Amino acid sequence: MTSTSSEGSSTTLPPLVPGPHRKRLGTVALIATFGGLLFGYDTGVINGALLPMTEELGLTSFTEGVVTSSLLFGAAAGAMLGGRISDGWGRRKTIIALAVLFFVGTLTCVFAPSFGVIVVGRVLLGLAVGGASTVVPVFLAELAPYEIRGSLSGRNELMIVIGQLAAFVVNAVIGNVLGHLDGVWRIMLAICALPAIALFVGMLRVPESPRWLASQGRNEEALAVLRTIRSDERAEAELTDIRLTAEAERSQERIGWRSIFSSKWLIRIVLVGVGIGVFQQLTGINSIMYYGQTVLIESGFEAQAALIANIAPGVIAVVGGVIALWMMEKINRRTTLLIGYSLTTICHFLIGIASVALPAGNPARPYVILFLVVAFVGSMQTFLNIATWVLLSEIFPMHMRALGMGIAVFMLWIANAFLSLYFPSVVDAVGITGTFFGFGVIGIFAVLFVYTQVPESRGRTLEEVEEGVTTGSIYTISKRRARLARTE
Repeated sequence: MTSTSSEGSSTTLPPLVPGPHRKRLGTVALIATFGGLLFGYDTGVINGALLPMTEELGLTSFTEGVVTSSLLFGAAAGAMLGGRISDGWGRRKTIIALAVLFFVGTLTCVFAPSFGVIVVGRVLLGLAVGGASTVVPVFLAELAPYEIRGSLSGRNELMIVIGQLAAFVVNAVIGNVLGHLDGVWRIMLAICALPAIALFVGMLRVPESPRWLASQGRNEEALAVLRTIRSDERAEAELTDIRLTAEAERSQERIGWRSIFSSKWLIRIVLVGVGIGVFQQLTGINSIMYYGQTVLIESGFEAQAALIANIAPGVIAVVGGVIALWMMEKINRRTTLLIGYSLTTICHFLIGIASVALPAGNPARPYVILFLVVAFVGSMQTFLNIATWVLLSEIFPMHMRALGMGIAVFMLWIANAFLSLYFPSVVDAVGITGTFFGFGVIGIFAVLFVYTQVPESRGRTLEEVEEGVTTGSIYTISKRRARLARTE
């Protein structure tokens, strides 16, 4: 069977066929995405836990930012370390280790007696979150058939927003039912231990990535894994492609940082990956997910009402994620990103305009801003978040996939961390109006970046993407220039 993408590349592999191997692939993906669920819960739970934590620990606006962003700085380090460790240990063992780290970090936070200890616990959780954000998408992409790679890899981002929604619901229920108790935020944080245990137990029964095994020369083991998640004919054909690519890379002796600086195209794809990750964060999506209650209080809601209203962005995030998975195999990645950044930029400017047109005290103000925030989150989750993580898991060659993903995600988390650290102070200084107008301006630059720099990967095997990246042929803009040059 020959499959042709919209960009003109093609691959010949036996077709996907139904059978128990398809169910096995779905089960493996579900277990791995518990890492995404933990990612989402740990980043979202602070949204409702921050106010009671502030009251008990006596936090200021700046130390609130420190508590929130400490997880994110830890995640930046975890993204780099996770990628490198998974290259040596394998994807599966690394995810098991991350499950243990999630559990230890959770217990540290739950029993923290002071500001300093809670920061230590949040850093530990950040290391786990960052590692999961790098390793789980790579693991899923390396397991998936290219025909459904986008939707399978995208399940991790869907689990992230499900985790965030779970955090918002748990926060609202516990905050309204047990809000009178001292240390209620500790109960909110403790829930995270349950999916950590599920991830650990589940990954003990999950196979290693066949592409990682092939990269280590363990071809028989790679074939055995592929036969559990593909038909026999498809498994053998895929292993042939994977083995040839792995052998070619080993013969070139290109590893780690040297592989990046050996080629202008590899340098470019790393910079593209960094841009994709950083611009996703500079939409301000995680400022809404972490400080949504603060934004809604600033808009005019009472504290308890804001806690409940904050569930709405979480619900639309999950709905948008489901739609995004459906679109992954139907719409090109570049097109999805361009639509997403255009819509989120419009929402940013509308929120800024609404905060000017509806001054504090206007009864319509909180509801209009809530509606626009929901529209922003819906646009973000439908068109940007899943596409961003899928692209990052696809665009790097196998010999530097975990490293390249680690660099891009490291920069993503650094942007997230600094934005979260200073977001409360920025809102205090310039209000919602200035904050969202600023996000809108950044969104314009994001549209230009995607249009001129981001390559298309839909409809290609990872091996075809790798060939296109290493030769530079994958870049749409480069091919357009080449066609123009030929016509001249």
